[in-house]
Amino acid sequence: MSQEKTFYITTPIYYPSDNLHIGHAYTTVAADAVARFKRATGYNVWFLTGSDEHGQKIERKAKEKGQSPQEYVDKIVSGFKHLWTELEVTYDDFIRTTEERHKKVVQQIFQKLYDQGDIYKASYEGWYCTPCETFWTESRLEDGRVCPDCGRPVELVQEESYFFRMSKYAGTLLQHIENNPEFIQPVSRHNEMVSFIKSGLDDLCVTRTTFDWGIQVPFDTDHVAYVWVDALANYISALGYNTGDDSLYQKFWPADVHLVGKDIVRFHTVIWPIILLALGLPLPQKVVGHGWMLLDSGKMSKSKGNVIYPLELKEKYGLDAVRYYLLREIPFGDDGYYSEEALVHRINQDLANDLGNLFNRTAAMVVKYFDGVLQEPGALQGPDTELINLAQDTPQTLVNYMDNMEVSGAVASVGKLVNRVNKYLEETSPWALAKDPGQKDRLNTVLYNVVECMRQITVMISPFMPEFPQRAWPLLGLENNTELHSWESLVWGKLPGGTKLKKGKPLFPRIDPAALD
Repeated sequence: MSQEKTFYITTPIYYPSDNLHIGHAYTTVAADAVARFKRATGYNVWFLTGSDEHGQKIERKAKEKGQSPQEYVDKIVSGFKHLWTELEVTYDDFIRTTEERHKKVVQQIFQKLYDQGDIYKASYEGWYCTPCETFWTESRLEDGRVCPDCGRPVELVQEESYFFRMSKYAGTLLQHIENNPEFIQPVSRHNEMVSFIKSGLDDLCVTRTTFDWGIQVPFDTDHVAYVWVDALANYISALGYNTGDDSLYQKFWPADVHLVGKDIVRFHTVIWPIILLALGLPLPQKVVGHGWMLLDSGKMSKSKGNVIYPLELKEKYGLDAVRYYLLREIPFGDDGYYSEEALVHRINQDLANDLGNLFNRTAAMVVKYFDGVLQEPGALQGPDTELINLAQDTPQTLVNYMDNMEVSGAVASVGKLVNRVNKYLEETSPWALAKDPGQKDRLNTVLYNVVECMRQITVMISPFMPEFPQRAWPLLGLENNTELHSWESLVWGKLPGGTKLKKGKPLFPRIDPAALD
């Protein structure tokens, strides 16, 4: 019996905010595309997302609104879940750090690290950025004593705290990174983190006493767990680590991929691995730090008034168009730049002109020439073999890209096949063949090849554009033939002759760029 293939992918758990913009959506939609792809290719997938709900910032904001912290986060988390539902994000679990299942695991981790001498008490004086929940030494601050990450003013904090002996495990972590060069991706993030570790690690402040909205330290209830030990532990608390039922942990840990934005790579490739090393637990296989979705004015922020909200784009352009744009536009490891003009160009060029027009005009030809009934193909000739070879090679190309988390490359490879099919139509000119009774067999072959490619394109594009198959299968007459919807069906010639196609409305109507606001 073959061993079950498992795959565990996570996104960051987002801090409660009413400001989840298109950049945040990119991370979770990209993870969803990977999860869908892995399920399609035979993996038992566990996809985790969630919300990081503790800390001083939450306590202050809740007080400003006259609410308890729990009331404040409950409302925002409801909005998170609504957003992911609207974007058709198929997570398997949504972990909240205010849940008892998470609190118990964090307290167990604290106790274990304390008992083995890796957590100790000391006094702390330093600069603290409340929005980023990060402590900084004087030397790391930007001019004017502002946070080097967000540019906001920091405040001087002096309090009794517990510290985690990060420095103790720095050498072990460096050795792991050297032995596992794919652990941090892309290479640019790998190099940044190696340099950061070699510059020297300070022990990490892991508790606070100036607020109480957090998880109490079990051996000293005047202290609450600081965000990085609390929040980062979600990746194993959600699996039931060290509980009465740790079956998910046993099946899925270590994680195959932590997918994070480049701004929090340090926490996921330094702090989190060192916590795991101290606990004697396996490290995740891979941490991928993707780039940002930027505007010409820079990084999106509510204070700049330049936030782009994904649900507004979905309402205007449709889910598939928004997901396609996000997944196609950000190259692996690099930043992408958002503009509505670029989005509309992608819709018009890639989706309307190339993909949608291919489906609509081919279905129309089969209806016109054969009353919608696809004929059996005849002998191959001319460009047929090149087209078929590309169609047969594309699934493995997708696997290679997706194994490396190069989602944009995977989407582009499907687009390459779409473009080749369109070129094939121009080369073979079925509209000319239809005028010559002696070319009937050739017409049958050409249209069969095109429709079989369309079927396979629909299968391959589905993890990225989940609504597209629902519209494409009826056009191809395959809505009830689910055996031909699977990854296993990506073998040339599976499409049976006699399949009845239908004409339909344009799958992706063109948008007039002049109509943009």
